Amino acid sequence: MPRKKILFVIVEGPSDDAALSVLLSRFFDSNVVHVHVMHCDITTELGVTPNNIVRTIGDCVKKFAGRLYKSGDFCQIIHIVDMDGAFIPNNAVVEDASAAKPIYSITEIRTRQKSGIENRNLRKRENLNRLLSTPEIWKIPYRVYYMSCNLDHALYGKLNSTDEEKENDAFFFAKTYMSDIPGFIQFISESDFSVTNSYQQSWQYIREDLHSLERHTNLGLCFKTKGSDTEATPT
Repeated sequence: MPRKKILFVIVEGPSDDAALSVLLSRFFDSNVVHVHVMHCDITTELGVTPNNIVRTIGDCVKKFAGRLYKSGDFCQIIHIVDMDGAFIPNNAVVEDASAAKPIYSITEIRTRQKSGIENRNLRKRENLNRLLSTPEIWKIPYRVYYMSCNLDHALYGKLNSTDEEKENDAFFFAKTYMSDIPGFIQFISESDFSVTNSYQQSWQYIREDLHSLERHTNLGLCFKTKGSDTEATPT
């Protein structure tokens, strides 16, 4: 029996891990799925730029690999990001002195720091555009997939969730689908918010108009079989 390869999945937070880890492991069970929680949005971190974001992600993979693994032991890197309205026009970022933290809707972001959100969005756009032109990191096939506006919005139809709501919803979602992987694949790939035409076309779509605030995801593309848009092969 051939040795299992590592599918390295990058997510932003622990609730993302809780919602998706077991489902990805059960679908890609011919590989070893490792979910790496960043505890941040690497595309908006200060100091992370188009000049160093690929190296920064590569360093995360290499740190995990240590002396035990080499690049050939990995089959793919799947990077799951929130869109956070990154591609909306600046006039959809609305100054609101009463907003203690950014308030998202499908048409605008309300914030007491308009320039801060605009600068964050610019960083995110530039870094995402760099990642979209990156087919490999450390000689491992790489793809970035989006949850728009964020994972809670894509999976549960909720915006502006508290940390407790995120945790509870993630647990319930994983419990719902852990014994129904075909149901999960159908949900993520065939819902009215699924964008699964092609990898490049899905990214073109999310960058237009207000789509990066709306409920959309192209994660379903990563479950296509080898020979389509990804190199990860399900059993």
